[in-house]
Amino acid sequence: MKKIAILGSTGSIGTQTLDVVREQGDIQVVAMAAGRNITLLEKQVREFHPKLVAVWEEKDANALRNNLRDIEVNVVYGMEGLLEVSVIPEAEILVTAIVGMLGIRPTIAAIEAGKDIALANKETLVTAGHLIMPLAARKGVAILPVDSEHSAIFQCLQGKADNKIHKILLTASGGPFRGKKREELSKVQVEDALKHPNWSMGRKITIDSATLVNKGLEVMEAKWLFGVELEQIQVVVHPQSVVHSMVEYADGAVIAQLGTPDMRLPIQYALYYPSRRNLSGEKLDFYQLSNLTFEAPDTETFTGLKLAIQAMKQGGNVPTIFNAANEKAVALFLNRKISFLEIPEIIGESMENIQYIQQPDVDKILETEAETYAFIESRW
Repeated sequence: MKKIAILGSTGSIGTQTLDVVREQGDIQVVAMAAGRNITLLEKQVREFHPKLVAVWEEKDANALRNNLRDIEVNVVYGMEGLLEVSVIPEAEILVTAIVGMLGIRPTIAAIEAGKDIALANKETLVTAGHLIMPLAARKGVAILPVDSEHSAIFQCLQGKADNKIHKILLTASGGPFRGKKREELSKVQVEDALKHPNWSMGRKITIDSATLVNKGLEVMEAKWLFGVELEQIQVVVHPQSVVHSMVEYADGAVIAQLGTPDMRLPIQYALYYPSRRNLSGEKLDFYQLSNLTFEAPDTETFTGLKLAIQAMKQGGNVPTIFNAANEKAVALFLNRKISFLEIPEIIGESMENIQYIQQPDVDKILETEAETYAFIESRW
C-alpha cells in the first residue's frame, strides 16, 4: 500500500489526485491540506480517513474540528500545519498541488525529510529552483513532475539517460485567444479568458494560459527539472493538445508523448513511477485525428512569455518578481480591477522597479514576493 500526503486536496489537481486514489484502490492518503473550502475537505476526510489535516486559518480549523468530532483526525492550521503535513513520517510521496509560493517551505521540508515530490506547484521551481534541485540531489529525492507538459518530457526521457538532449519542445495550446492581436484583446472580459478550449483547470492557471504566462513559467520550470539551458527549450503552439511535449536528441530523432487532455494521467504516472497502470476514460483514437498542427507563439501579442524568458535570463530574484507580479495582476483582473492587457504591463513594471538580488535564499525570495505585492498595491 503506497502512502501519500497531499497539499491542496480541494483544488483541481488535488481532487483529480483523489480520483486516481479512488480508482486504483491501493494508495492510502495519510495527510491532506487545503485552503478555505472546509465543506469539500470534510467530505474528503470522511472518505479517505487521513490521520492529519491542515487548513490555513485557525477559525476554519476550529470549525473543521467541530464538524469532524465524531471521527479520529488531527486538525492543524497555518504554515506550521502545512509543514506538519509535508513531513508526516508515514508518507512516501508528497503531492504539492497548492498554488503559489506558499509551497516553497513545505516542499523543502519534505525533501529534507526524504519524501519524493509529485510536483504540481510550478512556482516552487520558478522561484527557488536553485535551492530545490541541489537539495533533492543531495537527499536522493525524486522530483516527479505532474504538469502535463513536464510529465510528457519526463516520460520521453525514460531509458535514455545517457543520450544527449538537443532540444526540449514544450507544447502550448495557445489558450482561448490564439490568433488574436492586441487590439482584439483590449476589451477581453474575465469570462472570455476563463474559456480554455481544451483543459479544465483552476481560475488562476486558466488566466495564465490565456496570457501565455503559464508557458513562461513552464519554460523556467523545465530548465531546472531537466538541467538544460534556456536556448534548448522551444515553445511550440499545438492547438489540439494531443502532443503534450517532445524531446529532440542529438541525432535529430524526436520522441513525443501523446494522449488525451486528462490530468489524471500525469498524476498517476508520478504516483506509480516507473510503473504504468490502467486508467479509465477516453483513449486516443488515431482514426479520428484529422490533423495535428504546430506554430510559433506570438510573443509580440502575448508578451508574458517574452517577459518570463527575460526574467530567467536575468536570474536571481527576478523570476520571483515575475511570478509574484503575475499572481497579483491575475487577482486584480479576476476582480475586474484591471484589463487583460494590463497583466503583462504590471509584470514588466515590477521587474524594472524591484531591487535585484543575485542569490536569494528562501527568506529573500519571500521578501521579494512581499515587496512586489506592495509595489503593485501602491500603483493599482
